[in-house]
Amino acid sequence: VIQPVTAENVVGLDFSMKELFVSSDGVTAAYPRYYRQSMEQLQKEQRRLSKCQIGSKNRNKQRIRVARLHEKVSHQRKDFLHKLSRQITNVYDAVCIEDLNMQGMSQSLNFGKSVHDNGWGIFTSLLNYKLSEQGKKLIKIDKWYPSSKTCSCCGKVKEELSLSERMYQCECGFICDRDVNAARN
Repeated sequence: VIQPVTAENVVGLDFSMKELFVSSDGVTAAYPRYYRQSMEQLQKEQRRLSKCQIGSKNRNKQRIRVARLHEKVSHQRKDFLHKLSRQITNVYDAVCIEDLNMQGMSQSLNFGKSVHDNGWGIFTSLLNYKLSEQGKKLIKIDKWYPSSKTCSCCGKVKEELSLSERMYQCECGFICDRDVNAARN
């Protein structure tokens, strides 16, 4: 039987395109972007595959080469996410994250490769099972909650905040990075 842990150490994580996330402490996950690193090699191997005759043995060999490259990227990503989720689980008693629709984000804002390369969905599921194993909690915040628009100092909500505004400035004089502000909320 797993004993629930009282939440003393709590952290908020906000999804970020450049890094995997930004925490409420201001720490970012230095995600290496494995897919982007291997894109050149993947393009070269896929070009070779497209020139092979359908049904030939060489095409089958080339298809396996391309599949192995994709598998390598997948394994690198999963390894990184497992290690990162374990570090977070060991330090914090509760983790708050946004419940985001990653498929919708990748389609609507032309962030497809970046969103899929991050593996945010895998990361949240890894965090969930590792935290629940230890009696800790993963708290999912509604995706419509205006975490980026709300001031983490005074609580006032801004009407408009475009994606190009990377620094959050409130009327109360509070200035902070937009992602750190969202993670604190």
